[in-house]
Amino acid sequence: MGQALWRLPLDAGQQQQLQEELVDHLVDREQQRAGEQGNAYVSNYSNTDHCHGLGTDIYQLLRRGGKAQHSFIDLEMLPPELSITILSYLNATDLCLAGCVWQDLGHDEYLWQGLCKSTWGHCSTYNRRLPSGFSYRRLYLQLDEGSLTFNGNAQEGISYFMSKGILVDHPMELAKFIFYTRRLNCKMLRIYLDERRDVLDELITLHNFSNQFLPNALRDFFRHIHAPEERGEYLETLIIKFSQRFCTCNPALVRELGLSPDAVYVLCYSLILLSIDLTSPHVKNKMSKREFIRNTRRAAHNVSDDFVGHLYDNIYLIGHVAA
Repeated sequence: MGQALWRLPLDAGQQQQLQEELVDHLVDREQQRAGEQGNAYVSNYSNTDHCHGLGTDIYQLLRRGGKAQHSFIDLEMLPPELSITILSYLNATDLCLAGCVWQDLGHDEYLWQGLCKSTWGHCSTYNRRLPSGFSYRRLYLQLDEGSLTFNGNAQEGISYFMSKGILVDHPMELAKFIFYTRRLNCKMLRIYLDERRDVLDELITLHNFSNQFLPNALRDFFRHIHAPEERGEYLETLIIKFSQRFCTCNPALVRELGLSPDAVYVLCYSLILLSIDLTSPHVKNKMSKREFIRNTRRAAHNVSDDFVGHLYDNIYLIGHVAA
């Protein structure tokens, strides 16, 4: 890919000059387009610091036909490291479009590897020795297809990943894939974790709640493992496992405040109920701080009033723990 360009005797100043020239051409193109449309839009590309925003306007960069062909520098004329840096800000769709114009650059494996790992932070394939002819672009398409399948049927999605060799059927591997992926439907994920408690157990161990305030840790927990819509056995299981993990991650805090997994369990339920009370428009008479302290102390005797008061303040100021 553009191997001859690596031998060009370009120093840092020359590369900076090329970058500035590219931005100047983009400014001229944007101003010309704004004038033709009769609006007062002024391009934000006013200095080289905004070169990082090229991804949002790549469509203009791809329009090389006619007069537009001479309105900017061809990316293949730039040093490869600069071209790759520019294209690294694109999403998969725009990168495919770029591949239609700059075939070598748009199909660069480094770019597709970055897209795979930024979207799916873990899969078993990453830890294997890659075979000859392996393509991260093909892997991206398979990961995307598998995620769409998962969002329709969780078990079929996992089966697809395994059939392609992307995942192995091991609880920790599946837990890491879920933990580092944000494209999985929360409803399907709840169904899958409810059926695969071994995966859920491993997923819990990936959380580190050290030195986190209890409501913030609970929010972080429910950000990865979405709470069910209704109270039931699954929610109770999640809170039990969270309470145990929180105490494991904070032994000093547990000793200082006299907490236990049972006490944290009670506090978690209190926080969930308080969250509903303070955020629901259907509750007219909101629970006061005094009432919350009194009700919580009845169930958790060893917890101080100050600590419970801080819990109330957190929910009041930040909001629901399971939103």
